[in-house]
Amino acid sequence: MSSTPLALFVGLPNPVLSDDEFALFRETNPLGLFVGRRNQREPEQTKRLIERFRQAVGRDDAPVFTDQEGGRVQHLDAGPWPLFRSFGQFAELARRDFELGKKALRLSSQAMGAMMTELGLSSGCSPVLDLVFETTSAVIGARSFGPDPDVIAALGREVVDGLLETGNMPVMKHIPGHGRAALDSHKERPVVDASRETLTATDFKPFVALKDTPWAMVAHVVYPAFDAELPASVSPVMHDLIRNDLGYDGVLISDCIFMESLSGTLPERVEQVLDAGFDIALHSHGDLRESEAAAKAARPLTDAALKRIAAGQARLGNLKVNFRAAHRQVEDMFANASVS
Repeated sequence: MSSTPLALFVGLPNPVLSDDEFALFRETNPLGLFVGRRNQREPEQTKRLIERFRQAVGRDDAPVFTDQEGGRVQHLDAGPWPLFRSFGQFAELARRDFELGKKALRLSSQAMGAMMTELGLSSGCSPVLDLVFETTSAVIGARSFGPDPDVIAALGREVVDGLLETGNMPVMKHIPGHGRAALDSHKERPVVDASRETLTATDFKPFVALKDTPWAMVAHVVYPAFDAELPASVSPVMHDLIRNDLGYDGVLISDCIFMESLSGTLPERVEQVLDAGFDIALHSHGDLRESEAAAKAARPLTDAALKRIAAGQARLGNLKVNFRAAHRQVEDMFANASVS
């Protein structure tokens, strides 16, 4: 095993880590694990899975991420866990009473963060800072706080801070903005034809406002105003834009490389992400053979990436929250405000 982890997150097809997977991860040492609905059945099973992955790579702090935004994107959605509201619903509450909306969102984020931290999950890959328009792909929809970048930044701040307070890593997405994409990057390659001036004044603004967020996930979207050919996640031009023009110096991880916006074989996609200068390639699902191929194509984390990861870890708090009680309190806020 290399002493420096690979710049790679791996995924699993099942709720348990097989002996062959354990051996592969012990040998290759990927930085982290991404778990979805298929991997999480109930709390003790999830804890065992996370512990076994960390045993395999030999790091008690190895990051384990999931998708846990609220609304239709929450992979902890089985019976044992409360269901959280979408960002669109919090935006609706904020339109009626902005301070109440922020308060409810902060408390909900603390509840969600505490729930994940208790399970051993490092992050729910949240918040979504994409704008939403009438032409926006349904893949975003109610995952967004709306069309106003200033409102998105203000509400996104509550999520970022609430998660950090409870020891859970916020990951803002999908930098530099998926909102103008009319196509779903899971299935097709979206192209956003807006000008530099328009993107700078709108889509980019929430990410600039929250550029102190420790991690960000990069969109598989083409922005011809900057790079006419490549999606941001595999574009050196867009990497430089995010680092220099947007001023973001946190950890940059790609969106899942299985998504159809990218082209090439799985190993080639890993290489494209890392060759573009991004810190980590996300391989969020796949079988043993695919994980092995991704690991062979990956490379050890750079010193700069290791420093960014450590800086993010240093910002995690240890606020203790009864997540079920906090969740009930949030629901009471909605009920009292007569927002469904």
